[in-house]
Amino acid sequence: MFRKAILIIHGFGGGVYDEEYLSTNLEFIKNYDVFTFTLPGHDGFPGKYTRFDWINSAEKQIENLINHGYKNIYLVGHSMGGVISTYIASKYKEVKKLVLAAPAFHYLKFKNDKPDIIESIIFSPEVIKEYKADVIFSRWFNLPKHAVREFMNLVSENYKCPKEVYVPTLIIHGTRDNLVPSTSVNYVYNNLSSNLLNIGQTLLIPKTSDYQTYIVVSGDSLYKIANKFNTTIDKLKSVNNLKSDTLSIGQVLIIPN
Repeated sequence: MFRKAILIIHGFGGGVYDEEYLSTNLEFIKNYDVFTFTLPGHDGFPGKYTRFDWINSAEKQIENLINHGYKNIYLVGHSMGGVISTYIASKYKEVKKLVLAAPAFHYLKFKNDKPDIIESIIFSPEVIKEYKADVIFSRWFNLPKHAVREFMNLVSENYKCPKEVYVPTLIIHGTRDNLVPSTSVNYVYNNLSSNLLNIGQTLLIPKTSDYQTYIVVSGDSLYKIANKFNTTIDKLKSVNNLKSDTLSIGQVLIIPN
């Protein structure tokens, strides 16, 4: 049987050195070949690299593995690399499993209803304390000045990609993570394309007067709930991203008003 490939994609401002411990230890696992690479603009060389260069670079890595006979590829993406990995997993059938470590679909702080990444990452006291100022500044100053805007555009343009991912996915997030908020992880978890819902599962509820919530009880069905709230089964399935009519006791549903 042909060996499986693990491809690791690092985060914004990072490099293969961030994933060295992980990749080294994965090398000892039988029947796996581990690959890492540096995204354009993250190697200290000048150049006006864009989000398209980052995406193209990752696609070239995947296609190179496929061309060399790998048909079972496991993707591991960290932070911004998690966003890129989610996009890749939604596009290539050879990606069989996905691991997302703190996927950066959300940011920490907002200003005028827009994400303020500079304040969130560079000037956050918690981040400075955790990672040390010299490390943070050295990494950011090695990036092109436009890189932050490219990162924001990358996330915006690929925000809906989790809905196109159908492979088994493991999401990892540290409780003391000061870079990527838990809302980002919850967003990915709630939008992965799966027909299964579990009791106690956290669903993201839009904060708008156009919706209310309902907790599923014993004997409920989409038909009964739709009639109760004067809506339709199709609308319930659409707003809750449901692919089947199966419900679980304790499940929280969004009800359109």
